Amino acid sequence: MSRIQSTFAALAAQGRKALIPFVTAGFPYADVTPELMHAMVAAGADVIELGVPFSDPSADGPVIQRSGDKALAMGIGMVQVLEMVRQFRQTNHNTPVVLMGYANPIERYEQRHAAPGVDSPFVHDAAQSGVDGVLVVDYPPEECVEFAAQLRARNMDLIFLLAPTSTDERMAQVAAVASGYVYYVSLKGVTGAGTLDTDAVGAMLPRIRRHIQIPVGVGFGIRDGATAATIAKVADAVVIGSKMIQLIENAARDTVAPTAQAFLAEVRRAMDA
Repeated sequence: MSRIQSTFAALAAQGRKALIPFVTAGFPYADVTPELMHAMVAAGADVIELGVPFSDPSADGPVIQRSGDKALAMGIGMVQVLEMVRQFRQTNHNTPVVLMGYANPIERYEQRHAAPGVDSPFVHDAAQSGVDGVLVVDYPPEECVEFAAQLRARNMDLIFLLAPTSTDERMAQVAAVASGYVYYVSLKGVTGAGTLDTDAVGAMLPRIRRHIQIPVGVGFGIRDGATAATIAKVADAVVIGSKMIQLIENAARDTVAPTAQAFLAEVRRAMDA
């Protein structure tokens, strides 16, 4: 059983829902991420989604795009992201970490770190660093059977997005290869766009669960404790990304972690209440 699966099982036994914050690795300061990850755990985060900076994102809105551009300008790539997870794992052995991003950084890593006897340098090194899951926005499920098997062999999960436009056929394809949890994108469009319709989310989740047997997290458009608490009534997890980035975007170096911790603690209290 992976760390993600164990975490969701423990939460279910307690009657609680997972809080999953997203932050871009290396943002807003190149060296702040491990400290920020620990602060989010202290605030009640159950899983951490760590964004891998990429120059041409397709699902990210302006806020997360800016964070990725700034991280790239500071030299943050996959090598540095894995090192951040490794640093986090020196003192945290329980909180799952999911790398979220795009195919290009993974494919490039595979090319640059190819080694005799290693089927996938990325999978090998991610496991060694302490990564628990991977969400690749532009990897279609029908092309991921082998990749998913390689991850599962090392107790890592392959996580997929579903959207309001996802067909029953697509949900079935995702169900065949996904593990850990699935991420339901509650809005049409990019991150940070639009206003969340909680009623529409509540209506969609039963349809998803007819196909998906693993936990379902909901993200895009969740910006405060009240909305998070409403979503937590129907979903297994609440994902918060753009709001996290906005809060720390212009923060001084020594206030990044406390700012994130204070906000997430408020969200956690609202969800648990």
